[in-house]
Amino acid sequence: MNKARPHFFNHAKPTVPPPHSTTAATTTTIINRLSSEGAHCHALLTYTSMLRTHTPPDRYTFPSLLKACASLKLLSHGISLHQHAIASGFSSDQYTGSSLINFYGKFGNTCHARKVFDRLPDRNVVSWTAIIGCYSRADDVYAAFCLYNRMRNEGVQPSGVTMIALLYGVSNVALLQCLHASVIHYGFLPAVAVMNSMLNVYSKLGRIEDASGLFESMDVKDIVSWNSLVGGFAVTGYIGMIVQLLYRMRVVGVEPDQQTFGSLVSAAARQSNLEMGKLVHGQILTAGIDLDVQIKTSLIVMYFKCGNVDYAFQIFERAADKDVVLWTAMISGLVQNERATKALALFHSMLTLQVIPSTATFASALAACAQLGSFNLGASIHGHLLRQRVSVDIPTHNSLVTLYAKCGHLEQSSAIFNMMQERDVVSWNAIIAGHAQAGHLCEALCLFNQMRKTFQRPDFITAVSLLQMCACTGALHQGKWIHNFIVRNCLEPCLMINTALVDMYSKCGDLHTATKCFDRMPQHDLVSWSTIIAGYGYHGKGETALEMYMKFLRTGLEPNHVIFLSILSACSHNGFVDKGMSLFHSMGKDFGIVPNLEHCACVVDLLCRASRVKEAYSFYKRMFPEPMVDVLGILLDASRKSGDKELGDILAKDILMLKPADSGNYVQLVHSYASMARWDSAGEAWIQMRSLGLRKLPGWSSIELNGTISTFFMDHSSHSQYEDIRLILISLVKESRNLGKIFKPEAVARLMRVEEILKVLITLADVVTKAVFKRPNSRGECCNEFPETMWYFLLGKVGMFTECLLYDIDRKAQRLSHGVCKKSVNFITQVPRASLFIKKSLPRGEHKLQGKLFTRSDYELFTLDFGTAEITQWHRLWGRYVVSKN
Repeated sequence: MNKARPHFFNHAKPTVPPPHSTTAATTTTIINRLSSEGAHCHALLTYTSMLRTHTPPDRYTFPSLLKACASLKLLSHGISLHQHAIASGFSSDQYTGSSLINFYGKFGNTCHARKVFDRLPDRNVVSWTAIIGCYSRADDVYAAFCLYNRMRNEGVQPSGVTMIALLYGVSNVALLQCLHASVIHYGFLPAVAVMNSMLNVYSKLGRIEDASGLFESMDVKDIVSWNSLVGGFAVTGYIGMIVQLLYRMRVVGVEPDQQTFGSLVSAAARQSNLEMGKLVHGQILTAGIDLDVQIKTSLIVMYFKCGNVDYAFQIFERAADKDVVLWTAMISGLVQNERATKALALFHSMLTLQVIPSTATFASALAACAQLGSFNLGASIHGHLLRQRVSVDIPTHNSLVTLYAKCGHLEQSSAIFNMMQERDVVSWNAIIAGHAQAGHLCEALCLFNQMRKTFQRPDFITAVSLLQMCACTGALHQGKWIHNFIVRNCLEPCLMINTALVDMYSKCGDLHTATKCFDRMPQHDLVSWSTIIAGYGYHGKGETALEMYMKFLRTGLEPNHVIFLSILSACSHNGFVDKGMSLFHSMGKDFGIVPNLEHCACVVDLLCRASRVKEAYSFYKRMFPEPMVDVLGILLDASRKSGDKELGDILAKDILMLKPADSGNYVQLVHSYASMARWDSAGEAWIQMRSLGLRKLPGWSSIELNGTISTFFMDHSSHSQYEDIRLILISLVKESRNLGKIFKPEAVARLMRVEEILKVLITLADVVTKAVFKRPNSRGECCNEFPETMWYFLLGKVGMFTECLLYDIDRKAQRLSHGVCKKSVNFITQVPRASLFIKKSLPRGEHKLQGKLFTRSDYELFTLDFGTAEITQWHRLWGRYVVSKN
């Protein structure tokens, strides 16, 4: 076709013989015949012979030629034909004018089409239908209906084709019902084509009951009618009704075609119903239907959505006619099933075979790079797009944003996002998730606000990303704000959002609200159950975690690896050794689950916490085929605490042989050797660590302040507010010592003294607000080795008369009571902010605190909220009284 283009409308020798007769009627007949046979290129070449022989066209010449230009997407040649029609005097002809309107409408040029229509002196139903169809295909339904009403007002009665043209752009049930009434009014009910179009629109709009009623009312049904209703049931997911329709089709003698089975395959894919998909695949083969590329692509997509990668590969490898859509479906499906390596290998094979990728193919390949964290490969694909000047669409831009964000190059990710002219909800989700993963809480929330200002409605993925970010950073206030947004914008009920809420509240220390969110969920899956079990576990409520596990088993769901990891972790943190071992053995015995290394490491930790170190080491030697430095570190710490020098020496040698890349492992070795007074070995460990280029990280803590995480290092004074913090700490220490002289730890504090304590704490809140305390894993180091920042003073000094919970980065908590770190307590809970819990026994009745009256019971809980510098008092009925700062 490309070789023939230069010969159009010039006097070069045509590639087909010229007509024997030079009359217009004969030549036009040949052009019409070639156009009806689909030989559009030859039809245009025949017209060039007319020009060469100076044969004049007639009113029937240009419609077929314009149809050929539209089919071959030759806009410029169609415009030339329009000029020839004007020169020949046929542009005002109704037949030629209607063809010009259809031609411009096919290219979406409604402006030119409307000019042609307005210049027609006489308009019949064909020209009216052409301009209505032009606007309908351009999704300008309002203009299409205005022209329809204008046509009726001018006394032109619509035809069935007019109704079909209007139905093409209808996306509103009210308009569809109006057209349905017009169809009845003008007597088009016997017209099968009109009824099929209306049936198809009802199905697409989800009005499956109306579609079924219309289908049953049809006296004549063809294969299109059946396929329209099958497609409607496929969209709504009624696979059972589709099977019934297939049976009825065979009863009345209508054989299903490729479109029928394609709809059924799509329905099976939507529901991830592998058994139904296999059944449909078998029916296709039994019926002897040729598997074209479209059916093969649908089957591949279905198998991928059902998680059966092998079947999808078999269909792909047997396909002889692989087009770019089939390649893209394979690459995308492999990425969705976390087979990114195979997806990239397939992408390389596609390029080797010189199959030109589409933008969807590039987007899938970039998603595979993001899944693998392969920055170099993803950047090379991006460079290929730039070098080839490929027009990048929104999904490809979204894949680029995700790629650079997941590879830690947030600046490049933001640059691509800012360059995008158009953004959809996926674009916003990608950049928000990127900032969330990088710990940039403030920036992520700012982007979320910008998203709302652009009137882009956040979806459940947006909410889940923000909630996960709040869970990781311990930002309870922001998490509550997002929860409020979810409720106000009716994003619930959603299983993923509800599970993310449970996770956020439990990780932020509010286990009560997490439990309420879990109880309000209409349904629970494995993820939600594992989340709440894990929450109870690391909050020190091991018995409740076990009760939830038993409740989970009573639901009839089968536990998976994650459920067992959660309950084993709960047993480990709460000292339930026998129960934990029993659950570990039940994995394979009762449920046929083979324990992986994470479960075995959990058992090692469980036994070490119970001081059963030799049993833990025996378990390690039996269950771990290869040495694992992290598990050896657990055993080394346990042997050092139990005083087993012989085992400690063996473990230290094993760790040294592995040459770990983490400096923390060498610090453990040094402490172990020091406990055995083996100073030479300790020095050798230091030397080996330095020879590998490793350095011991200093102790550090961090706080979340207005969405920004600030880090404090031991013996460093680089913080911008260091002097202010130091002065406040000096004042706090003096106040604490004065109060310590007045009260004894076991004495019952009076109300005035509680006021004084809280005033001191509010003074601290003036310097640092919205604080989240975190510390790294101390690797066996005692609590008093933390960096001497304000939080150490706060917890160490104020801890004389309060109970404080210390939240560390390993999701554990240590309780400070009377200034002593009780490490024997199995880490009770976690606190998402630097809050102090002050329990004091005060008389019942009304009391006055900073001018506010409130009622206390025997034990009340005061929480200092650094986010608002307010004191919050919780009743037993969870009524909330806020005492504002004076």
